[in-house]
Amino acid sequence: MKIIYFDCFAGASGDMLLAALLDAGAPLEAVKQELACLPLTGYELELKRVLKKGISALDLTVAITEKQQTHRHYHQIAAMLETSALSPQVKAVSLAVFRRLAEAEGKIHGKAPADVHFHEVGAVDSIVDIVGIAAALYSLGAEKIYSSPLHSGSGFVRCAHGELPIPAPATLELLSGVPVYSRGIEAELLTPTGAAVLSTLAEFGPLPSMTVSKSGYGAGKKELSIANLLRVIVGEAAAPAAGYLREETVILEANIDDMNPEFYSYISEKLFAAGALDVTLVPVQMKKGRPGVMLSVLAGQKQEELLLAIIFTETTTLGIRRLTAEKLMLPRRIISVETAYGPVRVKVAEASNRIINAAPEYQDCRQLADASGAPLKKIYAAAMAAAFSDRPLP
Repeated sequence: MKIIYFDCFAGASGDMLLAALLDAGAPLEAVKQELACLPLTGYELELKRVLKKGISALDLTVAITEKQQTHRHYHQIAAMLETSALSPQVKAVSLAVFRRLAEAEGKIHGKAPADVHFHEVGAVDSIVDIVGIAAALYSLGAEKIYSSPLHSGSGFVRCAHGELPIPAPATLELLSGVPVYSRGIEAELLTPTGAAVLSTLAEFGPLPSMTVSKSGYGAGKKELSIANLLRVIVGEAAAPAAGYLREETVILEANIDDMNPEFYSYISEKLFAAGALDVTLVPVQMKKGRPGVMLSVLAGQKQEELLLAIIFTETTTLGIRRLTAEKLMLPRRIISVETAYGPVRVKVAEASNRIINAAPEYQDCRQLADASGAPLKKIYAAAMAAAFSDRPLP
């Protein structure tokens, strides 16, 4: 399993997160291709190598080259992402982060999330940061994301609402349930964008057991008494002796017999975007012989509250069963195989040092089918055959 660990000893911001991922090997062109799917122009990604306390790091700036709209409502950003041609995984992550931001801002200002008016995080640079981070994580094949406790800084920060204490109110709301600390450095080390991304995607704790493959450093803009850097560590999860990985999950279930069946597709999409690991629909027979559907959602414990809210809000159920379960998984990773039509990324699961399951990346196969004119199923089969060949594991 590919693990991404964010070491936030000097806080986190959107540009630091994206720069660190690029420094750790996320391909810049892949990020730019995703960003090109958005109806945003008049900006450039500026990257340069800098030194912070003697450590080489990547500094990223979203340079604005044309006059831009700086304030957007949440519903405008959500519509922009929903109607874009972003990869499904990138779209889902970006929507989840902005949804969390809207909920935090809405709670602070007493508004519904749909009515939230973003100031700083509604600007082009923040949108680029968030979508760029989602694209970088996808390109790296991230399957599990962890983070250290977050260093917030201290003092006051000036924003659209005036001078506010650090962490700013919306940032503090995003930190609910998140380990955070301050070492007395008078600066805003943790921005709303950084807090939103990490609190949405990461589990918090010490560096997990893993085999390190790469690392990268993203530079902050301020000069501090400590190295103003965010470090990302990329690696493979260390498999336990039994040969499979374990994860504590929850199962949320509801039996429904009074809802328009057309709604299920929409609800499933929202649940996946909010972090559900799996969503299944099973026909059931309910009381008085009525046909119904059992909605079952598998998720990590961190996503439970958001998923409960979606089920209660979007379905007609009045109750949800909650079960805890241990999820057992084969170690998996992303490899690249060569076919007669071109390279294809394949997710493989292994046991006893051999590949026993493989799933070619659909988008890769589709692009090769469009370029070559060959049937999609033929390219898919070629990728499967290459993954299951007896060659040594890369």
